[in-house]
Amino acid sequence: MPLKKAQNGMENGDAGSEKEERHFGNGSHQPGLDLNDVGEQDLGDCHVSPAALAENGLGSALTNGGLNLHSSVKRKLEAEKDYVFDKRLRYSVRQNESNCRFRDIVVRKEEGFTHILLSSQTSDNNALTPEIMKEVRRALCNAATDDSKLLLLSAVGSVFCSGLDYSYLIGRLSSDRRKESTRIAEAIRDFVKAFIQFKKPIVVAINGPALGLGASILPLCDIVWASEKAWFQTPYATIRLTPAGCSSYTFPQILGVALANEMLFCGRKLTAQEACSRGLVSQVFWPTTFSQEVMLRVKEMASCSAVVLEESKCLVRSFLKSVLEDVNEKECLMLKQLWGSSKGLDSLFSYLQDKIYEV
Repeated sequence: MPLKKAQNGMENGDAGSEKEERHFGNGSHQPGLDLNDVGEQDLGDCHVSPAALAENGLGSALTNGGLNLHSSVKRKLEAEKDYVFDKRLRYSVRQNESNCRFRDIVVRKEEGFTHILLSSQTSDNNALTPEIMKEVRRALCNAATDDSKLLLLSAVGSVFCSGLDYSYLIGRLSSDRRKESTRIAEAIRDFVKAFIQFKKPIVVAINGPALGLGASILPLCDIVWASEKAWFQTPYATIRLTPAGCSSYTFPQILGVALANEMLFCGRKLTAQEACSRGLVSQVFWPTTFSQEVMLRVKEMASCSAVVLEESKCLVRSFLKSVLEDVNEKECLMLKQLWGSSKGLDSLFSYLQDKIYEV
């Protein structure tokens, strides 16, 4: 039978399918065909007439009906080698490139809000190191200046955050106690300060245990939603450490002095329901529907005016900002002094040996 001519003039449409593969950039092309060579032939594949491009100022029409591209246009097309590209694929690549900038957290730009997930690859149970805290600070800084209206903070896995990585502290403080105690204390100070100074509302979704610094930063956020499986513990004195994350001020204010002392001095564990009844948590949801409940409410918040959300937070927290910054400075100074002493280092060794609490 005679070969049937396709509408584009190609036999059986083979060349047409090849052209589609070129447009989506999957690497399936004939040998010797340089996809980076952008010129009159590529413009013809896009079905754009030279006259139309000349009218738009992209080049000048030639006598043979071709087009002489301006040098600036050529450079732009050569720089954007895959300019014939599906928009969804371009968005996916952009998202992947954004995530590659972070090693221990995942940052997702959603419609109306930024989602930061703790997903540590270098520590267990999403424990915090200076490097991880620096990544969170960078993500907060980016979210503060983008077009998002609020921030959602959550975690990957069954543990929200197990606080400071004490094995990391032991390793660093053993090598150079004075230098490392200053560096780690300043990393904690800057990490906490980033939450204090963040102007947009911060929503936290607690999917599991929140310990130490992971629990202390919750009062610095605006809304805390917890799964029924979550629990909270800040055993600072138990492991021979002083409070951090402004918990020496915020816990007595929220929980009352009696319960705050039990948590900070004795390491009392609070269930999600207890934390909710005391005001540390806003609402508690069933674990099976926790993610859906959180996302539903976050999207509803994101539909509000950005100005209204930001100004409302300013009215609620403006008078607390300077107080919290002073408390943060004093807490970190005390940690620096403690870690700089041999007694403080011995207490961390003792903690790791005895395993005061298990996640």
